[in-house]
This record gives sequence, C-alpha cells and structure tokens, in this order.
Amino acid sequence: MTQILIIGAGRSSSSLIEYLLRNSTEYDWKITVADMDVNLATEKIGGLPNGTAISFDIRNEEQRRFVIGQHDLVISMLPSNMHGDVARDCVEFGKHLATASYVSNEIRLLEGDALKKNLLLLNECGLDPGLDHASAMKIIEDIKFAGGHVTGFRSYCGGLVAPESNDNPWGYKFSWNPRNVILAGQGTAQYLENGEVKYIPYNRVFTQIDIIETQDFGKFDAYANRDSISYIDVYGLDNIRTMLRGTLRQHRYCKAWNIFVRLGLTDDTSKITHANRMTYTSLLAAFLPSSQGDVKGRLKAFIGDDWDADIEEMLEYLDLFSERKITVSEGTPAQLLQILLEEKWKLKPGDKDMIVMEHQFEYTVEDLPDVIMRMKSQLIVTGKDENHTAMAQTVGLPLAITVKNFLTGKFDLRGIQIPIKKEIYDPMLDELESMGIKFSERVMR
Repeated sequence: MTQILIIGAGRSSSSLIEYLLRNSTEYDWKITVADMDVNLATEKIGGLPNGTAISFDIRNEEQRRFVIGQHDLVISMLPSNMHGDVARDCVEFGKHLATASYVSNEIRLLEGDALKKNLLLLNECGLDPGLDHASAMKIIEDIKFAGGHVTGFRSYCGGLVAPESNDNPWGYKFSWNPRNVILAGQGTAQYLENGEVKYIPYNRVFTQIDIIETQDFGKFDAYANRDSISYIDVYGLDNIRTMLRGTLRQHRYCKAWNIFVRLGLTDDTSKITHANRMTYTSLLAAFLPSSQGDVKGRLKAFIGDDWDADIEEMLEYLDLFSERKITVSEGTPAQLLQILLEEKWKLKPGDKDMIVMEHQFEYTVEDLPDVIMRMKSQLIVTGKDENHTAMAQTVGLPLAITVKNFLTGKFDLRGIQIPIKKEIYDPMLDELESMGIKFSERVMR
C-alpha cells in the first residue's frame, strides 16, 4: 500500500485531492490530507474512501518530520516559499516530492542527494508553471520532428473570472492564493525580443504590456512574467529570437493596478502599526506626497494624465474614498490591501472562474525555409462554481495525473523534473483532453 501525503487543502487543491481519492481503491493508495484547518481538510476529502484528514502546522518541525516520515510520496500545495523544509525532510527520509511551484534554489541544492537516493522531485506541474510547459513542448517537438525551427514563442496565461460572473469593474476575483496576486510582478522581468534581451523593473511591469485579443472573450492585458530567458534552454529552443512568458488580466486592469505599485501599497517589507486606527482613505492619503485638498483630488494630481473615468470607477469600487475602517492592528501595506481585496474580489455562491492560456509560435518549415509560419494554441476552461473552479482543475489535475503515472510506472525519471519530457507530458495531456481540458490550434502564414 502506497501512503500519499498532501500538505495544504487550499483553493487549488480540490481537484487534486478528489482525483487521487477516486483512484485510491484501484491503486491501493492511502491518502492523508494535512492542513492547519482540519475541518477544511475533512471537507476536501468529502467522504471519499481511503482519505484521512489531520491538523498540520508546517512550522512544527517535530510533527512535520514525523508525518513526512510515515508516507511514501509527499505533495506540497503550500505557498512556494514554504516548500524548502518539506523538500529537505523528504530527501532526508527518502520520500518522493511533488509540487506545482517553480523549482527553487533550495530544491536545486537537493538534487544530488535525491539522485543518490533514487528520488523524484517533481516541480512546475500545475497550470502556470506546468500545463504551459507540457502543451508548449508537445508543439515544439512536433515542429522539430517535421524538420521545422521555432524562431519565436510567446506564452500567456491568466486565472480570470468568467464573463457571466464578472460583476466588478476590475474584471477579477480570487481563485488562487491572494497573496501571490498582490505581490505579482515584483522583481525584474526579463525576456528576449527580436534577438535582444529586455528587462522590465517592477515599477514598469504593469505599464509595458501587450494586448491579447480572443475571438470569444475580447481583450486582455498581458504583462511579462519573471524570467522567460531561462526557458530557452529548458525548451531546447536554440537560436530563437523571441521568448516571452506573460500573465493575463482583464483589459484595463494593469493601468489601475499600477497605481498601487506607484503609491507603494504593494510593499511587503515594512509594517504599519496601529493600522486599526486608520481608514483605507487615510492609508491612501498617507502615501500621497501632497497634503492639500481631498484625497481623490490629490490622487488624481499624483496620477496625472493616466487618470480616467475607468480608474476612478475601479478605485471607488474598492471603497478607497469612503472612510472604510481597517480591521487589523498592523500589517504591511500589501497585507492591508490584501484584506480589502479578499472581500471585494471574492467568488460569490455560484460564481465561475475562467482560465485562458495562449501560446503564439513563429517557425519555419523545411520545404519553405524563408516563410514564417504562425500558430496559436489556446486553452479556455470555465469553472463549475466557486468551489469547483477552473483554477483548481488546471492546477491540481496535471499534478495528480503525473503523480499517478509515476506511481503506476508510466515513467521512471528521478531527480528534479518538470513536465517537458514526452513520457511525462504525453499521457498527462491525453488524459486531460479526455476530461475536456483541451487546446485548440490554428496555423497561419
């Protein structure tokens, strides 16, 4: 009997937990779902067989090491900055590890020991990163097999709200970790464009955007995401001239979000004390350079020509000019902003989210080496409701399917792996397609 430990029962774990439990009897698995909130873990198990819920505190070293030591494979659905201790324990005790997060430096340092112990450290196997890698690599390998050469690659993905549930001017609701949304874009984005390396510092990430237009859902803002250049080697794209990975938001979102960046309200390094003596309006005022006039007028002067009626509507929707009380005693500006947005951008009962992913390829083919071919590959998934979200499906199912395929011997890779190898991505994409999670491709000249 294989013992599987899932750490974290949050927004993105629902489909993963359900999938593994539904396969547990056939494959003789016992599954422990561990979370700070044991009631949430119990709820995610939903009465399915072979599941056990436990209360689990990742910061309790004794408990963490004991629980990990009792299992054969650990799936960490924790925030990315919390995988390190779990990964070190897994390698020490000889346990396989799987996450949906980017490969961290902490995990890279463990690969040598993992290989010595014949362990798999599976990472980047969710939606983005994850499903983006798998779907892109399938097309890249098909182009190469046909004698073609990829010269340009752009990939965009966004967790959005479905049109029928889009009832706020931001066009956004939380379907995954809100903290990651608040801190998105921090650091310097880097990518390749027409053979030139480009850098975008955080203070410009939300101003240097592309507009992506879909046939059925209109326009989206796309901003550059992290380090695109490192994936040139990962994808085997020698001599490529354009390489960009980006994040999608509703059109006009980025212009409004950049106001928070400019003000400093997304800062997560400094504490504001006695915050409960403030309103969000006074917090806004405290970050404005001028003290003359009403807060909205001062903000308009600070923003200058970028101010327009859409921005005014979006900020008013957040009650930033209504003397709304802050309810916590202290927090960073980012934490205080998150508390407000978690209420305003919450999925309501019956709401549906939506995933949009689009790859854009430029390539040549053997018979027409001077002709640039273009292909778009697009995935759109709509959630069922506020609990059974498209985000949970597209993050959880690729990871769950790949764990199943590993445990059942469909691939035998060890060390750090992401879904860029055919033995990983082919069966994953095939099974997802059977579930209706399918990419559509369109080729152009």
